[in-house]
Amino acid sequence: MGLLPKPEIIITHDGDLDGLLSGMLLQKLSATLYGEEVRLLGYQTHAWHSRCLRESSAWVSDLAFEERMDRINWVVVDHHITAAKPTKARLVHDLGKSACLLAYELCKKHGLESETLDRLVHLANVGDLFLQDDPDFELANDHGTLVKAYGFWNMYSLVNGDPEKLLDHPLLEVMRAKREVEDPMGLNWSRQNIQDISPMVGLVKTVVGNSNVILHRLLNESASSHRVLLTLNRIGGNQFMVSLRSSDGEALPVAKQLQGGGHPNAAGAALPKSVQRVADAVEYLKKALNPIDQE
Repeated sequence: MGLLPKPEIIITHDGDLDGLLSGMLLQKLSATLYGEEVRLLGYQTHAWHSRCLRESSAWVSDLAFEERMDRINWVVVDHHITAAKPTKARLVHDLGKSACLLAYELCKKHGLESETLDRLVHLANVGDLFLQDDPDFELANDHGTLVKAYGFWNMYSLVNGDPEKLLDHPLLEVMRAKREVEDPMGLNWSRQNIQDISPMVGLVKTVVGNSNVILHRLLNESASSHRVLLTLNRIGGNQFMVSLRSSDGEALPVAKQLQGGGHPNAAGAALPKSVQRVADAVEYLKKALNPIDQE
């Protein structure tokens, strides 16, 4: 790949560590190549889908490549499944790597690397791809939980946009304690609180603990007959987001039924803003995922 076009803006997914780290790495790369850090914007998937693309040049990370992003002087660094083929944009894509790992590989081609970043990107990759057999899996999840617990822009501000400061951050002690105390407690409670949405899909209610870890453990122990498990969370105070997990690739097709996306076994979707109560969300999910039952 030749010299990357100078971006007007850098855009990333603001829902997890992969989006945060890939975005910050691309910011550092822009400073290395062009002498100044380009402004970073973050979007949830549903908001990104509705955003007008005004920029003549941009770098995008951790957001699935779409035909509308196939533009001259656009660079997309991503690892989600896509049917779109680039003809004008530069697509850096690998299903087997996280967006931050792909972004870091670009950085290293331009001399931007360190042992700290090597370690941090490894942990973020393990966590985002949910590589449960990796010996660093628990520590990787602790790093990932920082963004879930404190928010994308709060963590960005705490480290002043410096990705290296995320590694061994003092707040990881809080994440470790939460994992050791809350996860077992939350798993035991959630095991008894799975609500039927459809024959395939179950809604797992959570009170404490890492919901993604809880979902995977429930799937691994076959605690339910459902092949897809989901959790329901509020985002931005006025909208519901569902996070779906599966073991055999069923999560993504279900997410697409809800106008969402993601990976085969880890996907998500935002519900319409008109859905304001938990009871309404459950009813919406039942209707959307049981279309043959509707009159």
